[in-house]
Amino acid sequence: MSHWDFQIEVRDDEIIVTLPGTNYTVTYYKPANSPQLLGKDFPVKDDRRAPMTQAEFLRLAWRTANDKGERTRLDRVRCDGLAA
Repeated sequence: MSHWDFQIEVRDDEIIVTLPGTNYTVTYYKPANSPQLLGKDFPVKDDRRAPMTQAEFLRLAWRTANDKGERTRLDRVRCDGLAA
């Protein structure tokens, strides 16, 4: 887990990770046929206000989302948001 204060929101079958005060946000989801979370809606460039690069954010956000997914049992949710 990182020491950054990420905002994490679980919405249906998605985990949205945001670094407050920046344009860094990414959405992760787990398709039924995938062994891991996949990302979408990535930030497109570095944010000069952020204490890290876009690449660092994505690396830490993916780890954070995976931890949250394990705790919320996201692996038991299908893409359409209905329990498997």
